[in-house]
Amino acid sequence: MASQYNDIKFEIKGQIGIIKFNRPKNLNSFGGTLIPDVIAALRELNEHPNTVFTVLTGEGRFFSAGADVRGVASSIEPKEFKNKGDKKLSYLGNFTYALELLRSMIDHRKVLILALNGPGVGGGAAWFPGIADIVLASSTAYLQCPFSALGLVPENGSALSFAQHIGIHRANDFLMFGRKLSAQELLDAGLYNYVWDKTGDEFHAEVVKFLEGQLEVNDGKSMMEMKRLQNVGIRDQRMMAVVNAIDALAERFVEDAPVKRFAEKKRLMEEKSKMRAKI
Repeated sequence: MASQYNDIKFEIKGQIGIIKFNRPKNLNSFGGTLIPDVIAALRELNEHPNTVFTVLTGEGRFFSAGADVRGVASSIEPKEFKNKGDKKLSYLGNFTYALELLRSMIDHRKVLILALNGPGVGGGAAWFPGIADIVLASSTAYLQCPFSALGLVPENGSALSFAQHIGIHRANDFLMFGRKLSAQELLDAGLYNYVWDKTGDEFHAEVVKFLEGQLEVNDGKSMMEMKRLQNVGIRDQRMMAVVNAIDALAERFVEDAPVKRFAEKKRLMEEKSKMRAKI
């Protein structure tokens, strides 16, 4: 049965499968069916007989702004729980989608290309670059993870995956302090493979052109085998890092650490919306 996607665009160009986040008015935040759509598309491409590359990218000026703050703020409003164990299980249940999304990327058989068409913030910055096999970026594609400012923790194994790519000290600076890193800084640090001074359709065309060029000179099965051989030694480590991060995140919610911070963030966003409406 053919899959139907609501919040992503899905297409196959020769040996390249493309998954494009498609909530540009919401800066491709993780609302609607975006995450389930991505998981389903990754499964579809994982079993596709002809594709070599799977591209994750976004529509519009942002790759992804991460969590939908308004939605998160509403979902963590005070509730009654029998005890802390009941509370912990409730929040763990809220994060199972993240476990399957990361597993789908970590176990993906095709070469996973992250094509950052624009900035990534929060989960949009943390979940994907450390797991992707190759990162291509627009010069506008800064990353920022304000987890500490929101009373959260580095999500979905990013504490490990970023340290593996850019080193422990840089990862600490990025993830602890929430510092915004430019595309050039991330290229210099080794997280990005290539940065192009292009945006929008021009950037996406450059990504396809680059990957088609690789397919002209390199054997697809050999590239996929390279990924498999590399992943053998780090797969379980990365999955365990995801599990540990989900557990730590649930504990932060048990402690109610993010509640006030998200509520304040929601209030500020609503004030800005009201101000814009008056103009």
